[in-house]
Amino acid sequence: MITEPLLSNPKGGITALLFIIANEALERLASFGLSTNMIMYLTGEYGMDAASGAQILFLYSAAGNFMPIIGAFLADTYVGRYPMIGFGCITSLLGMVLLWLTTIIPEARVPSCAQFSSKCNNEATTPQLLFLYFCLGLMSIGAGGIRSCSLAFGADQLRKRDSLKYAGILESFFSWYYVISSASVFISMTCLVYIQDALGWKVGFGVPVVLMILSTLSFFLASPIYVKPKAKANWLVGFARVLVASFRKRRIELCSQNPDELYHHRKGSALVVPSERIRFLNRACVITNPEEDLLPDGRASDPWCLCTVDQVEELKALIKVIPIWSTGMGKPTRLGLKQKIGLGILVSAASMAVLAIIERVRRETAIREGISDNPDAAMHMSAMWLLPFYFLLGFSEAMNGVGQNEFFYTELPKSMSSVASNLFSIGLSAASLVASFIVSVVRGFISGENEESWVSSNINKGHYDYYYWLLATLGFATFIYYLACSKAYGPCKGGQGGIAGDVREGSADDDDDDVDDDYSSLS
Repeated sequence: MITEPLLSNPKGGITALLFIIANEALERLASFGLSTNMIMYLTGEYGMDAASGAQILFLYSAAGNFMPIIGAFLADTYVGRYPMIGFGCITSLLGMVLLWLTTIIPEARVPSCAQFSSKCNNEATTPQLLFLYFCLGLMSIGAGGIRSCSLAFGADQLRKRDSLKYAGILESFFSWYYVISSASVFISMTCLVYIQDALGWKVGFGVPVVLMILSTLSFFLASPIYVKPKAKANWLVGFARVLVASFRKRRIELCSQNPDELYHHRKGSALVVPSERIRFLNRACVITNPEEDLLPDGRASDPWCLCTVDQVEELKALIKVIPIWSTGMGKPTRLGLKQKIGLGILVSAASMAVLAIIERVRRETAIREGISDNPDAAMHMSAMWLLPFYFLLGFSEAMNGVGQNEFFYTELPKSMSSVASNLFSIGLSAASLVASFIVSVVRGFISGENEESWVSSNINKGHYDYYYWLLATLGFATFIYYLACSKAYGPCKGGQGGIAGDVREGSADDDDDDVDDDYSSLS
């Protein structure tokens, strides 16, 4: 449980966190309320077949999960987190309003067709599709602005890295953040979908617009009490300097046993000697000639030839997490971070195997009841069959999502906080692109001359069970790949200490100059 810290600076704290979490929760409630049932809107109002609609939604999901990494980069290096979230709120709201207008203006869509019908002759015109894509694009950009910085901006309100109490508060914030975000997604996938089915698209798409207005107001109303750290130096340029300096000094012999070897380090930094892993990068911080390499004030005379130990270690941290990140494409006594991620991947693969079994039973039931030619017909099979799948899927997302975000936030340098909190999202973006590619490949797979493809618009004649088995196989292969990556990575920063270890090593971080907070109680 988080208790309000005593602050010598009145800004930040739990009050500010409440507004930030409300902003994120309402935005997710609105956006997922639109995307969950969007396939029905595309097939019914735009005359698309199920596979084409799914591909559009995969690309929309990829864009929505990729934009946060761009927003995080811009926020960390140029504009700051507060302006980025504000921009995201306004852009996302505009996209939702325009999408809502497509339900009001008849000319914005084609006459209705039966859902999942393969015989619909009505097709959307190019202007209609372009306007639809424009709306989805605005929503993706807006989501990128909000989700790129929400988690890191919340952590900014609890900024005291040299306190172990901060570790507990930050972990509590992470937990509540994901609990509330997940609850908002659950509500959107149930209540908002019901509203769309019962009251129609005008009301169903209008409710998310109202929610997004509330999300925007929630964020801007608390502007006076936010801690607003300024954007730091461009870490991407810093990484480029390390690579260039390492290449320029490629002929320097490195010797870990040489006590006389000098390294350039930031004043006051706890890191004075680089680590032995990925050693070729250590050349970037080796001082070969102090008189030529350093200025009188201790700075490097040529930052493209001499970097600090901190810069080298920050690049190493990013390189090390890339294999772990790629598996998402997707000491406290509790489960460690890497164990959470591995368990999430394994259970996710198992959930697809369960879904394949359920789909096989559903298809056989449809054939037995003689409705194989009518994909819209009701059948005698309870929706409760899907409960095991959703239970496993929810468990895997809880383990994998929370584990990856906490892992990246802990392992990457503090100058990359926004980027670290969005690496999981960019993994989802890559996963959506891969999923779109798989659908394209499977869609053209014909087992016989007169047979339907696996992902046919007629789900009773297709073989979605084969498609799910394919995904399950890829999932188990990903788990094996993750085990290899995890072993190669070695122990997490601070051992198994997670964020607590991160706090101990981060006491020299200069990211906290804007705030002077003293946390006096934690329960």
